[in-house]
Amino acid sequence: MRFQSRSRHVIDVVFPIALLFVFAVSALSILILGANIYASTNGRLRVNDENRTALSYIAEKIRQNDKEGGIAVAFIDGTNCLAMSAVYNEVPCTTYIYEYEGMLKELFINDGIPVTLKNGKDIMELSSLSVEQLEEHIYLFTATDSEGISTTLIASERSVP
Repeated sequence: MRFQSRSRHVIDVVFPIALLFVFAVSALSILILGANIYASTNGRLRVNDENRTALSYIAEKIRQNDKEGGIAVAFIDGTNCLAMSAVYNEVPCTTYIYEYEGMLKELFINDGIPVTLKNGKDIMELSSLSVEQLEEHIYLFTATDSEGISTTLIASERSVP
């Protein structure tokens, strides 16, 4: 009995290697594309969350301190601040919320004590915060993040008769 021997060609070796190379390059390209899309989306979400978190914090503070004459805009050291007055243990106090040196800050201080903005407690990073009083009892807040994207919030006092 005689066996047939098959002759080997270069294409028998080159074709599987080329196919493996094309598969590897395709898989690597898809991984890199997916990583770039993930990084871009994650960055946009983070930036959006910075502004939303800051404005949600301000809105919640307004709700907590919503009483007749309890909320105002104060101009201190060239910065517009949200000022919320309250009485704790029979001592009048004011809470200031503002942006100072790239941080959203909160300062809780007894009335009559000089206000120094650098003494506030850091809440979160924020490039800028604009605080304006549009009408009586209606306030406009504009938060700008590190990417330069601005988000606005219009809030009003509900306790006003």
